Amino acid sequence: MTDSGSSLGQDRNDISAGSEASDGKPDALDGVWDVVVVGAGPAGSSAAYAAATQGRRVLLLDKAEHPRYKTCGGGIIGPSRDSLPPDFKLPLQDRIHAVTFALTGRFTRTRRSQRMLFGLVNRDEFDLRLVQAAEQAGAVLVTGVTVTGVEQQGGDRRTVTVTTADGRRVEARAVVGADGSASRVGRHVGVTFDQIDLGLEAEIPVPESVSRAWAGRIHLDWGPLPGSYGWVFPKTDSGTLTVGVISARGDGERTKQYLADYIGQLGLSGFPPSIESGHLTRCRTEDSPLSRGRVLVAGDAAGLLEPWTREGISYALRSGRLAGEWAVKVAEAGASADVRRQALNYAFAIKAGLGVEMRAGKVMLGAFERRPYLFHAAVCLVTPAWRAFARTTQGHTTFAQVMRDYRAARRLASLASR
Repeated sequence: MTDSGSSLGQDRNDISAGSEASDGKPDALDGVWDVVVVGAGPAGSSAAYAAATQGRRVLLLDKAEHPRYKTCGGGIIGPSRDSLPPDFKLPLQDRIHAVTFALTGRFTRTRRSQRMLFGLVNRDEFDLRLVQAAEQAGAVLVTGVTVTGVEQQGGDRRTVTVTTADGRRVEARAVVGADGSASRVGRHVGVTFDQIDLGLEAEIPVPESVSRAWAGRIHLDWGPLPGSYGWVFPKTDSGTLTVGVISARGDGERTKQYLADYIGQLGLSGFPPSIESGHLTRCRTEDSPLSRGRVLVAGDAAGLLEPWTREGISYALRSGRLAGEWAVKVAEAGASADVRRQALNYAFAIKAGLGVEMRAGKVMLGAFERRPYLFHAAVCLVTPAWRAFARTTQGHTTFAQVMRDYRAARRLASLASR
């Protein structure tokens, strides 16, 4: 028999007396949770928020304490802004109204917009506020917990077991995996990738005079490696420039050299970085699963990101919200057929929105890899192309809509891909 919606989420703060922690106190992970979310980044916090606002008993697990540093440019585009909880206050470090484009350091052109294109944040502040929003909605956050796996027995069993590195076992009616691109939950689901890229980044503190010169403007450089580009994102409030590059994994030394050359071209070599870091981004294959039994995946764990720009925050927020909403439905489902139906509905919701955008992004990336100079010329010299770029960052349109509505965009992608 399926639980009614009202039966889920009862006794939100009750702790089972079945086991105790090593200090003799009840274990905060005990009891059967309606939804357990693994990973407290943007996808996980959004999932926990969405489930908790429906009155469910939600546990949010993360191996790190917040706030914590995260390698990321921190660009908050329109779709990200529109996916945030109501009354969420963005901790903006800068508001971007201009973009300087370059083609491997040459042929620079700055384009400006009267309306803000997007905002910039430090990820430690941004992620912390998302976690706090989930907690305020009623989710229980437990950090310092490393999830090692998920166990499902199949059939009509009503719960899933999440295992941790310290030997604890957490019971849930539904699980959302949002534990990053190297996700253990994603491996359980069977997520596969057909695009893996290496991003390298440096956080460079600069004098106030240099910081002021970058205020309100980013730099984008179409790089020397196929599909690569570099960026400068100013964090004016903290006097830091985030400088990074990304390219396909497999040529790490050339990617490192690209970052070094890029920093030199910008005249920033004399300022020692406070942090240097790297990360892999993984983009899902189109037929990769998004669920297995009572387990859903979202964000980087599902390989959901924009293939051309590798922008992932908006994909994490949007997929996380959907995962939280559908995890509640999975938790309510009784028979395995009901579970499958709700999981398929989640997959359909992802593919109908983010999947369409990703398909267009792959087309754009393929064309950009072959003819980056055509994209540079278009965005620098063709006003409609610049407007399409601006409207995309502002959240008024998407690459998929641009390619569907503008024949010139389809012709550009076709020409560039030859």
